[in-house]
Amino acid sequence: MSRSFSAFVIAGTHSGVGKTTVTLGLLAALRCRKLKVQPFKVGPDFIDPGLHREVAGTVSHNLDGWMLSRNYNFKTFRKNSHGRDVAVVEGVMGLFDGFEGKSDHGSTAEMAKWLDLPVVLVVDASAMARSAAAMILGFLRFDPKLKVIGVIFNRIAGTGHLHYLEDAMASLSKVECLGGLPYDDRIKLPERHLGLVTAEEGLIDQKLSRLLADWIENHVDLDCLLAKSRAASSIPKINDGNRPSASGGAVTIGVARDKAFCFYYPDNLHLLQAAGARLVPFSPMCDRTLPSGVRGLYLGGGYPELYARDLARNRSMREAVRGFIESGGVVYAECGGFMYLSQGLTDSRARSFPMVGIYPVRTRMLSRFKAFGYREIAIKRGSFFPSGCRARGHEFHYSELEGNFSPTRKIKKVYVLSAKEEKREEGFQYKNCLASYVHLHFGSNPKLATGLVEAAGKVSCQPAGKLLKDRRTRSI
Repeated sequence: MSRSFSAFVIAGTHSGVGKTTVTLGLLAALRCRKLKVQPFKVGPDFIDPGLHREVAGTVSHNLDGWMLSRNYNFKTFRKNSHGRDVAVVEGVMGLFDGFEGKSDHGSTAEMAKWLDLPVVLVVDASAMARSAAAMILGFLRFDPKLKVIGVIFNRIAGTGHLHYLEDAMASLSKVECLGGLPYDDRIKLPERHLGLVTAEEGLIDQKLSRLLADWIENHVDLDCLLAKSRAASSIPKINDGNRPSASGGAVTIGVARDKAFCFYYPDNLHLLQAAGARLVPFSPMCDRTLPSGVRGLYLGGGYPELYARDLARNRSMREAVRGFIESGGVVYAECGGFMYLSQGLTDSRARSFPMVGIYPVRTRMLSRFKAFGYREIAIKRGSFFPSGCRARGHEFHYSELEGNFSPTRKIKKVYVLSAKEEKREEGFQYKNCLASYVHLHFGSNPKLATGLVEAAGKVSCQPAGKLLKDRRTRSI
């Protein structure tokens, strides 16, 4: 007898309708029902998948129609949904919002069609009544190929308001009102300049998870949702050609993981392991030295500007990282990791803190976006990423560089970066250290992971730098 399996996409009419809160509530409620749930996130987001992980108890994977191929997205969904009872895919922005205005490329709608999944539309009803039905009708007619199975109204004023909305929905025969969620001031997800507070900062606790679960169980017809989204059969297991080696990898790579550095695509880590890496976490904030035996370092993005004082005070680690790089160690750094390797960081309160000091620039926080959007890069000259290699990712930061790289010939710009209306040189390489503001998804070109691991494997012994005892029990 095959296992029952349900899967659906949570989409919004626009950003800010409460998709993430509704998704977290659904994950919590499903888990309370003892169902095995698998979360996903459409788009180049790091924070929402981290929150999914805390609530669902399993890693949430990114799906992206612009950074990743249709086949890669399909395999990611199939591989990670195998053996689960429910798959919940949180969308990005509004249902049809994506890379451009003339198509659904990179949108939630595109992903729902690629994966053949039904859509649940979240509508902010706080300032609407009958007009909500007219708006929903527009979403239904805009793309008839989409299967919208239901609507969840968020921020309703009470049962009377919900009855009004249900009456208005009666004229829409093909979509069902699955419930209305009242505002609850106990259920709040605090935000900051790059989005929500991260899971690493303790946003989700047992009490909030319970509140989220009760919120959904009391106000959403979960049985109806599961029935309407039930697949004809369970997801069969597919062969994964990128399995980590049984030995855990012969090349040890340290991955910065703490409150300051927590922006990593799970697939990037998986592909590094598949390429032969053994990943060991360490904290630039708290650890005094580098993990023992590391041949390479991966410094991801995050919020170094919020923890600049702690990073600066940890002089021992800053010296260890600098010594590792100067001795030829392989380092790949993205966005926040790039900021950490600069001369110093000036936060939003104009306070300056010393950083590692590899690059002859400083970074300064702004009150607005400096860069935001998808990026494609091509490797134009030698680095541990193969020459001519192309890959995709995104850029999202409020900081800017102060100073320039012209005084030194030791730093090469190894990317040709393309955005919608610009091309520029990016990707700053010093010795075996490559840093950039761009977050690359290795799934867009697995040669990135292979190149990084192979380069680290060529290091004959661990480069100079203070070392930390190997901690095999820590989870990446």
